[in-house]
Amino acid sequence: MKKNLLLPDYLFEISWEVCNKVGGIYTVVSTKARTISEIENLTAIYIGPDLWKEKENPLFTEDKRLWSAWRKKVCDDKLTVRCGYWEIPGRPKVVLVDYTGYMDDKDAIYGELWNDFGVDSLHGYGDYDDSMIFGYAVGKVIESFYNTNIKKGSNVVVQAHEWQSGGAALYVKKHLPAVGTIFTTHATSIGRSIASNGKPLYDFFEGYNGDQMAAELNVQSKQSVEKVTAANIDCFTTVSELTARECKQLLERECDVILENGFEKDFVPAGKAFTAKRKEARNVRLRVARALTGDAISDDALIINLGGRMEMRNKGIDMFLESMARLNACTELERDVVAFIDVPAWSGDAREDLVKRLRSDKQSWDTPLPNPYVTHELFNFYEDAIACSIRNLQIDNRTGKNRVKVIYAPCYLKGNDGIFDMEYYDVLIGNDLSVYPSYYEPWGYTPLESAAFHIPTITTNLAGFGLWANSVLGHRAELLDGVEVICRNDSNYFDAAEAITKNICIFAKLSEKEVLECRKKVAKLSEKALWKHFIKNYLEAYDFALAAAAGRK
Repeated sequence: MKKNLLLPDYLFEISWEVCNKVGGIYTVVSTKARTISEIENLTAIYIGPDLWKEKENPLFTEDKRLWSAWRKKVCDDKLTVRCGYWEIPGRPKVVLVDYTGYMDDKDAIYGELWNDFGVDSLHGYGDYDDSMIFGYAVGKVIESFYNTNIKKGSNVVVQAHEWQSGGAALYVKKHLPAVGTIFTTHATSIGRSIASNGKPLYDFFEGYNGDQMAAELNVQSKQSVEKVTAANIDCFTTVSELTARECKQLLERECDVILENGFEKDFVPAGKAFTAKRKEARNVRLRVARALTGDAISDDALIINLGGRMEMRNKGIDMFLESMARLNACTELERDVVAFIDVPAWSGDAREDLVKRLRSDKQSWDTPLPNPYVTHELFNFYEDAIACSIRNLQIDNRTGKNRVKVIYAPCYLKGNDGIFDMEYYDVLIGNDLSVYPSYYEPWGYTPLESAAFHIPTITTNLAGFGLWANSVLGHRAELLDGVEVICRNDSNYFDAAEAITKNICIFAKLSEKEVLECRKKVAKLSEKALWKHFIKNYLEAYDFALAAAAGRK
């Protein structure tokens, strides 16, 4: 990286997930914020949608004194903003935008986008309108702030995350040419669509045309704004070499900088607190499993988990269950295994029969509850993909027949689910091993989070994190490194599932000393993914964008 990088005086970072916890992008932007705040002479402003409005948002504290004069100026009958602080480490400044006043003007806005850049909004549906009108409104907000509050000659960068913010980047590019623009895609919409629709993304990768596939899969408008934004901004970025290859093929634009996803380790307890939390989490996990299945699961049972979104193929949930079925039939397994699937679904309240057992003084039960593999009511029990797969694979926790117990927790672990009543990280720390056999995973925060909590993890070469681990170690990561990166492609589903099964069997037989060494190694590896290491890539992107903008000042 070159010396004397151009750095912004002002950074506007735009995401649908600012003060709106949805998925991995929230983790990216929120955990990075404190490191950004440490950059000298940089004012960072985060912009997101005002989805809560008059309701109290626990992630946002409004401060009506912040930019009060400008706020009164920018607000009108179509546009309203609230200014304040994002309640995360560093408490960065935030502008939340109510964009709904522009909805009646969407046809004119789409016409302008077509005339200026060729964005095809004709086929938009679902969340397309909200995202694009949000982007337009954000562009108006940045334009007003720039003209009101920023001194002429200042270095300004706008970074837009995902296609939902693409409209904002395009607006800025047109109306504020002196501003450097960055567009970051965390996955391509068409790549995700190809994978989600069961098509072989990798075997025929070089034969795919993004526009053609977008028409086939009915995501033309998302593909259009993503491709057009990538083509017109100053610096195009993504999160891994894996996705960079995807962008080149499907968006027809090479990435300028790779922005790998880091984290801060302050959410990981240390010392005696770590030990205590791990013990508590194991106790809770095992008690739930015993109460649900009615089996006397041993105290030294191997606790495994898979977490994330409900994407059976993309997240590898189908392969995880296949490997659990194989593990259950494995004669080499000499240890109880409890495998938790922490994947929110269309669920209702905690099961009353399970709650009754958990609240009792009993420590063991000798009969299973009905459907002894799910912790909460499912509104679509007979259609739910995970529940159906558990039944089809016959890993349904039949008493005395299944050494491997699979527990499906279809709820958000926020501390109030009625069964675990712990937040995700407080549950995660109790695992012995995590498995994330992803088919489509541009980065992969879940295995990185496991690593940060000293939990050895199994992932794939189709996850950005897996490829990063390989590159850091200088060889294919293996279980004794703390991370096992299995080979997965379009043709080896059952071989990959068998590889997971074998690795779990191997791990279950490791000595306490060997397990401890694995845990130390994976924790050490996670340290290399801290934001203090990855932030240099962002500085390079800022420099790239500002250098391009300099010629337009």
